[in-house]
Amino acid sequence: MSAADNEALLRRWIKAYNDRDTAEEEAVRTADYVAHIPGLPPFDNASWKQFIWGFSTSFPDLHLTIEDVVSEEGKVAARITFRGTQRGEFMGIPPTGKQVTFSSMETNLIVGGKVAEHWVVVDMLGLLQQLGAVPTPR
Repeated sequence: MSAADNEALLRRWIKAYNDRDTAEEEAVRTADYVAHIPGLPPFDNASWKQFIWGFSTSFPDLHLTIEDVVSEEGKVAARITFRGTQRGEFMGIPPTGKQVTFSSMETNLIVGGKVAEHWVVVDMLGLLQQLGAVPTPR
């Protein structure tokens, strides 16, 4: 796939999540998809689905915005901003009603027109600080 095709695939993936289109979100990933998040074991398709849709339960209005994209043949990287309101429990934190904004940096390996491998670094510290679970440095 070309760099433009890879970018379009990433945009399709993010749109599917924002639309809460689980079938389309899953259709973008290969059958042997693997996601890597520092500090967590690798995710396969089933555990990834549980992980990302868990965010939707905690933050039902969560919306992802692609801020920057760099693409080449076989890979696409992006900086993404997440915005939402905590309406459900998240990592043991009861609903706060707080609006949050946090970001991620990700790199995706594209194989056969689908995302085969996903490396993502999410600003969990910033998210937890906004929810009041971790003190913010003064």
